[in-house]
Amino acid sequence: MKETKGGTRTERFSKSPSADSGPLVLDIDDFKGDFSFDALFGNLVNELLPSYLEEDTDTIDGPGSSDAMANGHLRTPSDSGKLAQGLSSPLFPEVDALLSLFKNSCKQLTDLRKQIDGKLYDLKKEVAAQDSKHRKTLAELEKGVDGLFESFARLDSRISSVGQTAAKIGDHLQSADAQRETASQTIDLIKYLMEFNSSPGDLMELSPLFSDDSRVAEAASIAQKLRSFAEDDIGRQGITSSVVGNATASRGLEVAVANLQEYCNELENRLLARFDAASQKRELSTMAECAKILSQFNRGTSAMQHYVGLRPMFDLEVMNADARLVLGDPGSQPSPSNVARGLSSLYKEITDTVRKEAATITAVFPFPNDVMSILVQRVLEDRVPKLLEKLLVKPPLLNPPPMEEGGLILYLRMLAVAYEKTQDLAKDLSGVGCGDLDVEDIYIEYEQASLRQLYKSKMEELRAEIQQSSESTGTIGRSKGASISSSQQQISVTVVTEFVRWNEEAISRATLFSSQPATLAANVRAVFTCLLDQVSLYITEGLERARDSLTEAASLRERFVLGTSVSRRVAAAAASAAEAAAAAGESSFRSFMVAVQRCGSSVAIVQQYFANSISRLLLPVDGAHAASCEEMASAMSSAEGAAYKGLQQCIETVMAEVERLLSAEQKATDYRSPDDGIAPDHRPTNACTRVVAYLSRVLESAFTALEGLNKQAFLTELGNRLHKVLLNHWQKFTFNPSGGLRLKRDITEYGEFVRSFNAPTVDEKFELLGITANVFIVAPESLSTLFEGTPSIRKDAQRFIQLRDDYKSAKLAAKLSSLWTSSS
Repeated sequence: MKETKGGTRTERFSKSPSADSGPLVLDIDDFKGDFSFDALFGNLVNELLPSYLEEDTDTIDGPGSSDAMANGHLRTPSDSGKLAQGLSSPLFPEVDALLSLFKNSCKQLTDLRKQIDGKLYDLKKEVAAQDSKHRKTLAELEKGVDGLFESFARLDSRISSVGQTAAKIGDHLQSADAQRETASQTIDLIKYLMEFNSSPGDLMELSPLFSDDSRVAEAASIAQKLRSFAEDDIGRQGITSSVVGNATASRGLEVAVANLQEYCNELENRLLARFDAASQKRELSTMAECAKILSQFNRGTSAMQHYVGLRPMFDLEVMNADARLVLGDPGSQPSPSNVARGLSSLYKEITDTVRKEAATITAVFPFPNDVMSILVQRVLEDRVPKLLEKLLVKPPLLNPPPMEEGGLILYLRMLAVAYEKTQDLAKDLSGVGCGDLDVEDIYIEYEQASLRQLYKSKMEELRAEIQQSSESTGTIGRSKGASISSSQQQISVTVVTEFVRWNEEAISRATLFSSQPATLAANVRAVFTCLLDQVSLYITEGLERARDSLTEAASLRERFVLGTSVSRRVAAAAASAAEAAAAAGESSFRSFMVAVQRCGSSVAIVQQYFANSISRLLLPVDGAHAASCEEMASAMSSAEGAAYKGLQQCIETVMAEVERLLSAEQKATDYRSPDDGIAPDHRPTNACTRVVAYLSRVLESAFTALEGLNKQAFLTELGNRLHKVLLNHWQKFTFNPSGGLRLKRDITEYGEFVRSFNAPTVDEKFELLGITANVFIVAPESLSTLFEGTPSIRKDAQRFIQLRDDYKSAKLAAKLSSLWTSSS
């Protein structure tokens, strides 16, 4: 909308002076700014629809001030009166005026759009022209910039060329100056060389330079250059003379070389004297000046060695004090712990001294690392070896010192302590210029000899303890004495553990002394083989001693086997002796089982030690681990052989006692009770009860001692032997039906006992034996039916049938002959 001069707002459009018929005038400015279509429309229709404004006013007053029409328009009270007049006038008479107004507005809007489109087109043409002009300007600028860059490149190339030329000129000038300087020095050197080559041994006519103490450094440098040149010239002349002959050889510089050598020696001695004087006064600046000059003579080696040789730490009194500190008082036996403390203290003192010397050497010498190398080398090749020679006196292997004096183990322990402490010293000194310590590994023979000496000493100690114990117990019976001796010589797991402890100590030394994996593996194998030999020999001898007691018990049993025609008194004495022999056998059985158990524990200790400590040291070397496993199996084979033979003897001992009990306790009436009308006894026979009780008692130690496949094999063999002994034993008796029931009860008792063996084959044999025992119970005519379900018992059943008390009276041989024929 527009504003008048008075400030009142007018509509956004205007009409001609005739408000009713004048055309509507729209302006582009009406659509600028915050344009609102509702406001435009309201301004268009306000004059034609005055009620539109009234409705707006009523709406502002409130919703309750007018009535609502059905079509949503508001009406005033006057409208209600007009409604009463009827519907003869039009409902919306302003529609024509509005249509005319809207058409006029649309036409003006169309004209305005065309004007706008025209202006937009003109603007686009103008923008395109300006853009083209701008692009042309940019292209011209780019060409100008490219030309500028090319100018800069030419300028840079020119500057570089000028710089290179200047550098070349500078190099030429520097080279010319150097040549001039060299020529000047050469002239001086030739003059000095002529002075030295004038006459042999004449050093009095030399230039003042060579006698001026303030110019010693310059003189030394010139003398070294002249000496080098003269020696090279003599070398070249020697080659020329050998080619063209001595006829053309001219006088050389031999005199100059001799005079220069004499002068250098004199100058070097003079500087060393000055160096010593400054060293005593601790004048480090003077020492450094002399050392720097002396470095021109063979890199100052003479000064370095001279300085190291005069150190107080290499004095004889100091080295004697080292021995007293480590070894203690003369005549006393040094212990490894005391030696370790003494070496630690001494080596700490040496390290501190070397560190102090390092500070002086660094401040004085131009090549301090070379001096430190000489100093440390002197420590490790002079002071330390002289001490170790007194400390480590190698004992002879053929006649080693006795264990009372420490034995070989004392030497090895001292060697390990000295090596470890010296190695620590070398590591400490390596931080101040020393390399690694190289110690020759020659100790393994001593290690093996020491282990053999320890084993021998331990066996002598055990034998002495057994002898002392035997003497303290006094005189005892032969069988009892054998039992006691066997128990005192039993295998001891504690002793085997001590063997392993010795070996662990030896392995620790092998690890300390052996730096290379191959050397370590070889030494570890050698040491571990000693353990295998010791354990194998010890447990094998222990098992053999336990076998000896079994053999002695067997000889006791055989000694009291008597014939049938003896007196009652002799028989009673023999029975008493047999009881004693049986007790000895049972005791020896238990002793052997204890030996087997301890043997197994000892082998397990060795195997565990191998797995935990040895195998990891052998694995880095191909084949070493497998070879040690084979050696371990081979070493234990002798013990396994002794254990196998002893277990066979144990079975023989048990079966011999079972046979004795059966022979002594089994009565003929046990299986052929009289038919006196008394109810049959369904209890096991006394012989069966005694045998089962004996087996239960004696095999208790076997169940504890044996395990795994060894236990299974032993009990299976024992069960088979028991089955065979019982079969042979029952062949001595005849059976009636009640006796057959008694036998079946015995077989059941035996079967229940052997079931604890967990041996299926043995259980099957006793089950078949129980079935076979039915041949004594059934009637003769029913015997053939026993073999229909179990034909495997026919052989044993044929033998059992002959033991029936009615075998002959019932003529069973004839009746069953057809059965035996068909079975064969």
